[in-house]
Amino acid sequence: MDALELLTTRQSDSNLSFPGPNLEQLEIIKKAALKVPDHGGLAAFKFIVVQEDGRDKLGEIYYQAAVAEQQDERTISRAKELPQRAPMLIIAVSPFMDHPKVPRIEQIESAACSVFAMQQAAFAQGLSGVWRTGYFAQSKKVKELLGLSSKDEIVGYLYLGTPTVMCTKPVRHKPEKFFSNL
Repeated sequence: MDALELLTTRQSDSNLSFPGPNLEQLEIIKKAALKVPDHGGLAAFKFIVVQEDGRDKLGEIYYQAAVAEQQDERTISRAKELPQRAPMLIIAVSPFMDHPKVPRIEQIESAACSVFAMQQAAFAQGLSGVWRTGYFAQSKKVKELLGLSSKDEIVGYLYLGTPTVMCTKPVRHKPEKFFSNL
């Protein structure tokens, strides 16, 4: 798949199954994550790969957080199941660093670019994924249980695997609606 095809056909797929990325594919995904815009060379990102038994551990972290933070019954009851939706997840974190020229938002944006680059790399290799956020990305308890600082931002959970349905999604947005000239 060439770069232009990748950029114009990539899509998110939430119906994922085994196999997930193999070691060679994961190495390419990791390399893509590190080739993103990075003001000041801070490398304001780190990643936690979750697979195999790690998915159960993450489910337990979700469950403990949901109970401790008194989430609704639906959130609590689904907590342990959520990491089982794909064979691999990559938790993308932006560890905040005080810097006179690189504000917090730019550090988070760099980590976000990493998530997108990893998803692109997976798609280019015949895999697919979906980037999720929500309560578990904002939970103080999840951060604590993952050993993160309260200043760290969980930018997202990238679920990766093999798409179960080959269904090209329709084009939703037309460039003329979003671009103008000055």
